[in-house]
Amino acid sequence: MNHRTLIVSTKGPVCRIRLDRPDADNAIDATMIAELGKVLADCAHLASPVSIVVIEGGADLFCAGGDFAAVSEGGNGGDPAPLYDVWQVLAEGPFVSIALVQGRANAGGVGFVAACDLVIAAPGASFALSELLFGLYPACVLPFLIQRTGRQAAHRMTLMTKPVSAQDAHRAGLVDMVVDDPETALQREIPRLARLQKPALERYKSYMAQCSGDPTTDRAAALSANRQMFSDPDVIAGIRRYTTDMKFPWEP
Repeated sequence: MNHRTLIVSTKGPVCRIRLDRPDADNAIDATMIAELGKVLADCAHLASPVSIVVIEGGADLFCAGGDFAAVSEGGNGGDPAPLYDVWQVLAEGPFVSIALVQGRANAGGVGFVAACDLVIAAPGASFALSELLFGLYPACVLPFLIQRTGRQAAHRMTLMTKPVSAQDAHRAGLVDMVVDDPETALQREIPRLARLQKPALERYKSYMAQCSGDPTTDRAAALSANRQMFSDPDVIAGIRRYTTDMKFPWEP
């Protein structure tokens, strides 16, 4: 399918989505949101072979955030729900979502990063929430950012409004890896991530999305999930095969 704001390629279990509005600093507009929503919905379908989704931008700019040009021309920013839904699919969909960041991520661009399961950044990448400078605040970004970095780090980033380096973002928990060559690091991780089965990813990410981290609060859901997993015939068959033949599920 041809896209106006994305470059999408799928090979085996990996779908790569490149934000592609270079003349607008990869700013998020309604077309980009709609196209992302469709691509991610296709990836999330259990019949799809895709189990890894990579979101990336350009070498110098990941995403500048919302399209201010559209707002300045009389728009009101549009309905925020479709973009929030895109981030929620990245966070909870039955695949491993990876943000590959080699340049600047600002405002809504940080939303994409915070929503992904894993973030690989180049040393020159930077991350900023500039909304308060314009009388706004990152209402839709913060739930995903707080989940990654904790409340105070997200609060500080919102108030300071200035770019945070890749190294500082790594220390805060927003970035998982800072490497000189993000592409090589991505290719190194893909073979092992590709071994994760889509039904297992779906169950895990659905559970993780509801997990508060409080052992008392989560007790009932944890016990229920554990019992459900160990009553799955496919899971038991895989365990039995490993104990008898010493073969992992992906091995012939």
